[in-house]
Amino acid sequence: MWIPTEHEKYGVVLASFRGTVQHGLPLEIGDTVQILEKCEGWYRGFILKNPNIKGIFPCSYIHLKNAHIKNKGQFETVIPVEDSVITEMTSTLRDWGAMWKQLYVKNEGDLFHRLWHVMNEILDLRRQVLVGHLTHDRMRDVKQHITARLDWGNEQLGLDLVPRQEFSMVDPDEISVTELYRLMEHRHRKKETPTAASTHHLFVHMKSLMSANLGEELEVFFHIYDGRENRPLSERFFVRLNKSGLPKSPEKTERQCTLFVDLGSSDLRKDVYIVVHIIRIGRMGAGEKKNQCSVQYRRPFGCAVVSIADLLTADSKDDHLLKVYACNTESEWSQIHENIIKKANSRYNLSGSNTGLAVALQLLHGDIEQLRREYMVLFTRGVSITRKLGFSDVIMPGEMRNDLYVALEKGEFEKGGKSVAKNVEITVYVLDIDGQILKGHVAAGSGEPGADEYHSLVLYHNNSPRWAEQIKLPIPVDMFRGSHVRFEFRHCSTKDKGEKKLFGYSFVPLMQEDGRTLPDGTHELIIHKCEENTNLADCSRYLKMPFSKANLPSNNQTLKGAKESFWITSFLCSTKLTQNGDMLDLLKWRAHPERINDSLSKLKEIDGSEIVKFLQDTLDTLFGILDESSQRYGLKVFDSLVHIINLLQDSKFQHFKPVMDTYIESHFAGALSYRDLIKVLKWYVDRIVDAEHQDHIQQVLKASEYIFKYIIQSRRLFSLATGGQNEEEFRVCVHELFMSIRFFLSQENKGATPVAQTQAVFLRTFPAIYGELLKIFAVREVAGFVRETLGSLPAAAQADCPLEAVKLQCIAKTVEGQLYINPESRCILLPVVLRVLQGHMQEQKDLVMCARILTSMLSLIKKEENSTAEPVVSEEVELIVESLLGVLLRTILEISNRPQPAGPSMRFQFQDVTGEFVACLLALLRQMSDRHYQKLLQAFSSKDNLRDFLLQIFTVFRILIRPEMFPKDWTVMRLVTNNVIITTVLYLSDALRKNFLSDKFDYKVWDSYFYLSVIFINQPCLQLESFSPSKRKKILEKYGDMRVMMGCEIFSMWQNLGEHKLNFIPAMIGPFLEVTLVPQPDLRNVMIPIFHDMMDWEQRRSGNFKQVEAKLIDKLDSLMSEGKGDETYRELFNSILLKKIERETWRESGISLIATVTRLMERLLDYRDCMKLGEVDGKKIGCTVSLLNFYKTELNKEEMYIRYIHKLYDLHLKAQNYTEASYTLLLYDELLEWSDRPLREFLNYPMQSEWQRKEYLHLTIIQNFDRGKCWENGIILCRELADQYESYYDYRNLSKMRMMEASLYDKIMDQQRLEPEFFRVGFYGKKFPFFLRNKEFVCRGHDYERLEAFQQRMLNEFPHAIAMQHVNQPDQTIYQADAQYLQIYAVTPIPESQDVLQRDGVPDNIKSFYKFNHIWRFRYDRPFHKGTKDKENEFKSLWVERTTLTLVQSLPGISRWFEVDKRELVEVSPLENAIEVIENKNLQLRTLITQCQNRQMQNINPLTMCLNGVIDAAVNGGLARYQEAFFVKDYIMNHPEDGDKIGRLRELMFEQAHILEYGLAVHEKFVPQDMRPLHKKLVDQFHLMKSSLGIQEFPAYVRASPVHFTNGSPRTCRNSVPNIISPDGGVGVGGIGGGRGLTRRSYPAVNRYSSSSLSSQASNEVSNITGQSESSDEVFNMQPSPSTSSLSSNHSASPNVTSSAPSSARGSPQMAEKHKHSRENSCLSPRERPVSAIFPNPLDPAQRAPPHQIGDAALPRSDPNLSAPDKVRPTPSSWSLDSVKEGAPSFSDSVGRLLCPPVPPRPPYSGSSAKSKRSQSPVSVSRSPQKTTVPPFTPSPTECQSSGLVSSSPVLSGSYSSGISSLSRCSVSEASGTELSLPPPPPPATDNHHHHHHHPPYPMPPPLPSSSSSSSGNNSDEPGARRENKTPPPYSVYERNNPRRPVPLPHSLSIPPQADPPALPPKPHQLRTGSMKLEGTSDPRVPRPRPLPRKVSQL
Repeated sequence: MWIPTEHEKYGVVLASFRGTVQHGLPLEIGDTVQILEKCEGWYRGFILKNPNIKGIFPCSYIHLKNAHIKNKGQFETVIPVEDSVITEMTSTLRDWGAMWKQLYVKNEGDLFHRLWHVMNEILDLRRQVLVGHLTHDRMRDVKQHITARLDWGNEQLGLDLVPRQEFSMVDPDEISVTELYRLMEHRHRKKETPTAASTHHLFVHMKSLMSANLGEELEVFFHIYDGRENRPLSERFFVRLNKSGLPKSPEKTERQCTLFVDLGSSDLRKDVYIVVHIIRIGRMGAGEKKNQCSVQYRRPFGCAVVSIADLLTADSKDDHLLKVYACNTESEWSQIHENIIKKANSRYNLSGSNTGLAVALQLLHGDIEQLRREYMVLFTRGVSITRKLGFSDVIMPGEMRNDLYVALEKGEFEKGGKSVAKNVEITVYVLDIDGQILKGHVAAGSGEPGADEYHSLVLYHNNSPRWAEQIKLPIPVDMFRGSHVRFEFRHCSTKDKGEKKLFGYSFVPLMQEDGRTLPDGTHELIIHKCEENTNLADCSRYLKMPFSKANLPSNNQTLKGAKESFWITSFLCSTKLTQNGDMLDLLKWRAHPERINDSLSKLKEIDGSEIVKFLQDTLDTLFGILDESSQRYGLKVFDSLVHIINLLQDSKFQHFKPVMDTYIESHFAGALSYRDLIKVLKWYVDRIVDAEHQDHIQQVLKASEYIFKYIIQSRRLFSLATGGQNEEEFRVCVHELFMSIRFFLSQENKGATPVAQTQAVFLRTFPAIYGELLKIFAVREVAGFVRETLGSLPAAAQADCPLEAVKLQCIAKTVEGQLYINPESRCILLPVVLRVLQGHMQEQKDLVMCARILTSMLSLIKKEENSTAEPVVSEEVELIVESLLGVLLRTILEISNRPQPAGPSMRFQFQDVTGEFVACLLALLRQMSDRHYQKLLQAFSSKDNLRDFLLQIFTVFRILIRPEMFPKDWTVMRLVTNNVIITTVLYLSDALRKNFLSDKFDYKVWDSYFYLSVIFINQPCLQLESFSPSKRKKILEKYGDMRVMMGCEIFSMWQNLGEHKLNFIPAMIGPFLEVTLVPQPDLRNVMIPIFHDMMDWEQRRSGNFKQVEAKLIDKLDSLMSEGKGDETYRELFNSILLKKIERETWRESGISLIATVTRLMERLLDYRDCMKLGEVDGKKIGCTVSLLNFYKTELNKEEMYIRYIHKLYDLHLKAQNYTEASYTLLLYDELLEWSDRPLREFLNYPMQSEWQRKEYLHLTIIQNFDRGKCWENGIILCRELADQYESYYDYRNLSKMRMMEASLYDKIMDQQRLEPEFFRVGFYGKKFPFFLRNKEFVCRGHDYERLEAFQQRMLNEFPHAIAMQHVNQPDQTIYQADAQYLQIYAVTPIPESQDVLQRDGVPDNIKSFYKFNHIWRFRYDRPFHKGTKDKENEFKSLWVERTTLTLVQSLPGISRWFEVDKRELVEVSPLENAIEVIENKNLQLRTLITQCQNRQMQNINPLTMCLNGVIDAAVNGGLARYQEAFFVKDYIMNHPEDGDKIGRLRELMFEQAHILEYGLAVHEKFVPQDMRPLHKKLVDQFHLMKSSLGIQEFPAYVRASPVHFTNGSPRTCRNSVPNIISPDGGVGVGGIGGGRGLTRRSYPAVNRYSSSSLSSQASNEVSNITGQSESSDEVFNMQPSPSTSSLSSNHSASPNVTSSAPSSARGSPQMAEKHKHSRENSCLSPRERPVSAIFPNPLDPAQRAPPHQIGDAALPRSDPNLSAPDKVRPTPSSWSLDSVKEGAPSFSDSVGRLLCPPVPPRPPYSGSSAKSKRSQSPVSVSRSPQKTTVPPFTPSPTECQSSGLVSSSPVLSGSYSSGISSLSRCSVSEASGTELSLPPPPPPATDNHHHHHHHPPYPMPPPLPSSSSSSSGNNSDEPGARRENKTPPPYSVYERNNPRRPVPLPHSLSIPPQADPPALPPKPHQLRTGSMKLEGTSDPRVPRPRPLPRKVSQL
């Protein structure tokens, strides 16, 4: 049975639990769990990380912890009972853990490792805390370390700043907001500047001396030396080393470690050094033999120096190895360190190459007590303290110090008859008053204990030695009097047994008779001669003698003139002895009462440090004098006291204030002094107003704090002593004193008079007095004094009065002081404080101070809340609200609207003030209860005031919500702010309802209210979804989801509005929409219904809700693009609103609105997903196109449409789709007209006229068409621009335009373009974005992109998609699948403009454009067998299934892909198939023969191969198979309807034979010698073939046709083959198989096709039929198996299967790249090709480049891989014309003659079309020399023949005519480059649409001999018909009257040559659907979107 647990509530998982049992909860080690119930060894509960999943787990896996339970029951929260720091650590580490892994993923290695290190440190520290064995101090330190690390990590990871007090997190509800702000601010600031410590200490640890020449003991002295003033700063630290250079007593660390204490910050500079002197103890000369003498001398060894500044930079832990130098001449020993510092290197050198001193040096900062705590180890191990010479910067009281420092400077000695100078050693003794040597009072330095004597250095042979050795004499004070120091001089002989002989002495007494000690400074001592030690035994004998030359009596000339002298420098550092006589006089006042007056006066001149030294004594003296004779000296003593008190204000002595405090507390004994002090003070105060000079009085008032301290303490002593006598009298005195003070304060001042300054001085010290008064008076009484006193101040007279600021400071101190904290006194003081504050804040002055005061006031209120003082607090809040709330709001508004000052320092100040005022406001609002709000609202006298207040507070709240209000990591503060705001808003919304509804409705207030609520909900810090789960949980527990509360509030307020809602429609739609987009389901459910309400009201008002719709759509776009909203929102929006409107009368329109908006959301969401970083361009573009069309067609939103045009344009440019970019920008261009209408600034366009913008767009588009090699399209625009320039007579630009146009023509002829491949892609399955789902598209591939590459690219773009392996249409299961399926295969374009393609004279460069531009339809063939398959002859049953796809827009267009609009399926019978195959091969042969004849081929190989292929195949049964299949009786009987076709096939076979014969003749003429045998073989095989066909002589009708070959133009024939030539030159039947073997030589994979067996032929044929005319490199990709006709053999990918046919194609090396495209076209099986699909037949002479261009011969045939461009470099020439001449009655000529009047000189075949085209346009006629309309025309065969063409069959003539008529109309446009189709006016009757499809040129190599032209076999008229409905009529520009001038436009549109176009920012251009879609857009069959309303359908 499960029982709820009582105490077992919280635990930690000890081992991972898999949770495999039923209801088991999987646990990971370390998880924390909350336990709900238990049952027999199992618990039920949940993991705190994921509270929603509950389950069971074994008790044994859990370690229980104690925990508090908050709000027991269902929603209880459990908080473990442990140190809050640990809790925080645990949760923080968990948060970090997740982020830490992310750092690794994001590759932020540096932070990753640092964080890892810190996390480990924290875990270590956490262990220490948990174990709990730490001392209190250590625990503090550990916590400090932990919190420092937590804060560091949070800052690095961008997490929130945690406010703390005493290391633990603060609950923001427990402290006032002002306090919270202060903590946050403090933590925030702390990051900025750590305060520098003022005292520093140097730790020195002497390790060792390394040197080669040791062997004697050493003494090492360290001291700190000031290089600037050349004096030591510290005493010496002294270490003894043994003979091996190590410290002598290693066990005693204090002998080798020291702390140089009390260095001031000023001492840490470059020129302060640590100087080390090293002395050896031993023989006189370093090299003397041992044992020569036993006497030891102290001799110089070396010196080392290091600058303190080096330690600041160096890593303090390292040991330093100091170089040791010795001096060159020993006499300079005293200056060696100065020389080293000055780098005077002639004076010293290294003392041995490898001598070094190893020392550890470390600078420590902070005061010594702090160091004792931090570096306990140092102090416990022992360290000696080395003091500064003199007192430190700050003299600490209680310091006992009495050190006399004596430096042995130098001596002057006589030779004494010796030839060499002496070796002098001094011995120093201290003797007391009795002449006894004081033991242990001579110290060489710290570190070693004091000795009885000191021996100086010995300098060798030197009569004026300089020792510069400093010793310390720490003599106790009581022994000072009468003691003296004696210096004995001895000569150390190196000969006579090395004894030391005394030859003189000096002495100096330490104290003078008057009690003053020896003054500091240098003293020249007299050397008294003496050679016997005994003479010195009795010191009384010599003490009477003079000791120094300075105080010799003038008559003692002998001593004065003595040569010998000895100089010492003494320096006393004593807290007890003074060298100042005046001081002594004062202290001994009782001895000389007559000098009191004098001494008191002199006190002011005495040096401060002397006074503070004897502070206590001095004060005792003063009060002693006061007690004894107060009448006489009262005033003087008072002044002296004031002087001393003010002396302590000085920074040097400020630390003595505590001394004075201690003195007052513990030592002061003047129980009677208070009367005199009060009396004198009052006397001074009374004189203030009249006094001339205020200086002295100001000094007195400055000291008033301490004077009061003395008065109060004195009174307390008196009361204690007397049991409280004279109490009343004392009170009266104090009251009178305050009366005087109030009187002087109440003086009105004009400006800065002295009195005003005095008032200021008093106010500064006044708050310090409160505490003293409280010691005697009751709280209320003191509060009374203060209130009266402050109240007596004059009201501010002038704004700039300095007193005002001081008054505020005084109040600030009052508020911060003890007195104000007490609630009793607070209620007395509050009104005064508020009055002053209010005044200042209204004036906006001293805001920093005001903020400080307010902060303090409000911090107190919070603390009191829980005590009994509730009503008092409430009253206070009321007072503050009443007087300050309004002002506070105004102040915040003022400050935040003020421009921020420039300087950073100023800015901080401002920032702080704003922050502090905000905190105050929040604190105040948080304190306000219901009652306060009611009072506040009732207090407004009128509605207007209330309205102003509400507007103000709402505005302030909006400011508080601004992200820049607080630093970004202050989430805690932000949440508190929001909590306060929402509470306040809930109170105020009542006021809004009551006062501003119905008749008193006030739009402004309501608007402000809604606006605030919306911003509130949208704040980043409330978007809980973006937080980590733990943070979200914390916030929800503490505050709930404030967005939902505010949402409900908005909703209820909205409902209250009634008909006033109309005021907010449509204004509030955007804001409310933004709120509903917040991903919080409850909020959405509350807010979405408001839209229904809006629709309803709008419907009532205006009968529709267009406004609502428009606004929704506008806002959705901008909001969703910012990343708001999601799929669930779309569904919610849809479902909630649909449900809401079910019952409405306006349901229908409502549903349509909701549908539109929902569809828009779908597209916007797709768009947003696609625009994410890292998405591929293709998706982005597709998505943008979908959205753009939606805006245009469904929403008719022109502005959004244009915006997306530009977004799309930018995407295209980025992806380098220049052609698409141009088409896109055209969409915008077409929306504009050539008018002067001014346009506003928009996107990146400046303000300009419509004409200028359109011109700019034109230029940009031309530039992009040029980059995309779509020059034909550019030309049209150039012409249009040129027309504009011409109409304005702007000839300069006109000329540029014409030049540009010309350059584009040149580029067409000279530059190579690649032919793109086209792929059909189907996207199936629900997982695709909306704009792709279950649709099929045709996509234009990138340059050089083959099927594999394309497929791979698509799979990369959709990484989750599955590629389908078949080409059949998928079924419903796939459509509905929750997956992504891609079906991709290649398709062949069916060009629209056949006219140009059929012309023989048109160069391939030009034709290539028409083959691949403006393509609407694409074809895909799939062979299959119907019925039984004949093993012997596959052809009998080989059918082809041909799919034609029609697109919604032609390619290329604004996107690389367009959706398929409809698909048509036809089946091609085996017979038709055979006809196509042979026709194609015939065409190919003809082309090659012609080229060869016209010498257009440098290399005859392609022809050889082609002939070989055809003949070989025919001989081996190719044609025979057809004969067997179709010419047998069975077939003819069964298919009587096929009679004509069989005839046609027979004709074609004969024709093929005829062409072959002719070809062989030509071949013979050109064949090179080495190929003769092959030629011979071909001729033999040909005869075989003829006989197999049964042809002896060709029938006449067949023969007729080739006759006309003579002129080298088999065009006639070509046209005679109705467009049935399969692109790669479908092999004539004979051409099918065998030819391959040869052709393929260079392609390894080819051989599988080479067999001449039947099956291979068949399969080849098959693939050929399918149009797989790919260059054989493709073979590698797909390798269709030769035998089958199954899918695999052609794999739907025309580009991937080699076509078996065009042998030339295969063989020609050039084929490699170039032909892909033409070949691809060939894939279209014949049926599909419109006439014009007879592609430029590369073999026509007229089209071929002159021979030298082709380069066939030039290139080795075996290099199929040379890229096309390398191979063909067409040179511009006049070849097109020539070739026409050559082919005398050439096709185009004849056509021209038949159809047209003469043509103006354009390229020959450009003759007619543009003009005929224009024939419909009223304007243009005038320019066209041609007849205006050409009736559709079908010449009869005879006519054709008459013009020199032989038509061999009726079918043929039909095809002619259609070709011709189309040509006739098309040629100009063809020539003119692209014609851009515009949305046509209704198609005219003539069929002039063909030309309308020249699609933008595609980069496509000039066609090669090999590319066989393909044509489609629809009978002649069908293609015409089909094209008819596709192509728009001639460029409609011609149909518009040009507003500017009557001049007809030039032939076609012209576009400015970008001679030097302005730099154009890339702008997308919206191609309007109908206009220059370089695809014929208007197909009457396809519903096309209507152009946007304001449109002119021309460009």
